[in-house]
Amino acid sequence: MRRFIVAPAIMLAGAMATAPLSTPCDAQSTVRRSPSGFNLFSVQQDVEIGRQAAVEAEQQLPILTDRATTQYLNQIIQRLAAQAPGAKYPYSIKAVNATEINAFSLPGGPMYVNRGLVTTARNEAELAGVLAHEMAHVALRHGTNQASKAYLAQAGLGILGGLLGSKSNTSSIVNAVGGFGLNAVFLKFSRDDEYQADATGAEIMAKAGYNPVAMADFFTLLRAEQGRDPSKLERFFSDHPPPANREARIRQLAANLGTVQTREVGGLATIQSRLGGVAVATSQTQWPTTTSPGTVARPENIRVTVPAPSSRYVKFDQPNDFFSIQYPSNWRSFATTTNFAASFAPEGGVVETSEGTAVMAYGVIINHYAPFNGESARRANSLQRNYAPFEDRRENATRGSLEEATDDLIYQVLATNTYLRAEAGSARAEEIDGAKGYSVLLSGRSPTTGEDERVTAYTRELTDGHVLYALCVAPSREWTSLDQTCTRMLRTLIVNDDAAHRSTRVTRPRQ
Repeated sequence: MRRFIVAPAIMLAGAMATAPLSTPCDAQSTVRRSPSGFNLFSVQQDVEIGRQAAVEAEQQLPILTDRATTQYLNQIIQRLAAQAPGAKYPYSIKAVNATEINAFSLPGGPMYVNRGLVTTARNEAELAGVLAHEMAHVALRHGTNQASKAYLAQAGLGILGGLLGSKSNTSSIVNAVGGFGLNAVFLKFSRDDEYQADATGAEIMAKAGYNPVAMADFFTLLRAEQGRDPSKLERFFSDHPPPANREARIRQLAANLGTVQTREVGGLATIQSRLGGVAVATSQTQWPTTTSPGTVARPENIRVTVPAPSSRYVKFDQPNDFFSIQYPSNWRSFATTTNFAASFAPEGGVVETSEGTAVMAYGVIINHYAPFNGESARRANSLQRNYAPFEDRRENATRGSLEEATDDLIYQVLATNTYLRAEAGSARAEEIDGAKGYSVLLSGRSPTTGEDERVTAYTRELTDGHVLYALCVAPSREWTSLDQTCTRMLRTLIVNDDAAHRSTRVTRPRQ
């Protein structure tokens, strides 16, 4: 149960695109949107990564080899899996011979539950509630969403949306954030992720014949257990929001789901009795152990030299009909059919680092964006910014979806590109293709080029609370020509609001 790097010289091409979940992920197709948000991996890669991570886990954990226990747990899992949303992952579960109360899941379907949790549950529905929550993390792809964001914090976004470096593949992504020692990343979810998994888990339970109230009841039990033996729950509570808060939410969810016709596998008491006769493992391994993420080497100063933009413009039609735009005829466009990102740059505007990472040093990036953060995190983050008129510090104040999405976008850029800063008070209201928008000016010394860099981020509202954004980036010495070109390009932008959500729809997490 339990960042949006512009990167040096702003590697940004495909940050938060929306794309069909069925598209393959390879060096030419590396971004998709899942129910949890941005994800570099395909569903098939979730499965592959999960299998490899499970091998490592089982080399370190004391796996319980009692056949009856394994069979019983998998019967529950298969009943829940039949009701899980999203991809049909090969869900399976193994028991860990540890007395701590905990459970966890890995991308693609492998699940684990400690014997301490099995013996603590008072009925099968309570046990199923924990397992449904863990299954929801898999179905919502929270693990690889977290791994993807960790990679962005290392390598940036130039690998996406047409700006693909020569080493943009799954193994390089995994290795950049610590190899499969990054299992800690798979298991460390945000508060919003946990709430999403509660809600989805409750729905899975109800459809599978378990009363979701049992999930809340189990949290009540955990609070009591914490008072009696805090050590059994220390790890659980370090990774999860407070139970009392979640109890109330789950009970409300259960009430909304209505009456459930109860159906159980049956036999929990027998399994608990069997476990009482199995010796506890002498080594209570804490897994995963903390590992340091890998680092991506940065080249020394790369000189950016580009020709002046042509006064003649040509038209670009985004392959999924999301937008059209005109750009200088001596520039090149970069785009894929698997997401909505498109990048435009002259010769020399995109450079490649020694690590094979493509970097946008001079040019324009356009894409679709749905906020990374849930509502509570977006509000907390916005109060730390001073660049925009979005902050309303009244306790119950609300903002429009455009302001909220713009603020969240800028926060992601700044949080993972520490060399950039947003100029105080720089947000300006804009009108882009007849719709409301904003622009925000960012600046800083690029670690890639060693030069001062300027970035203007534009957002244009869409009908569902998401935004189309444009990022115009250049060394400060080239800023005047780029700014004029970017402004002219945006005047030609035509947006098809419906096209972005034709193939998949994403619901923003709300609390």
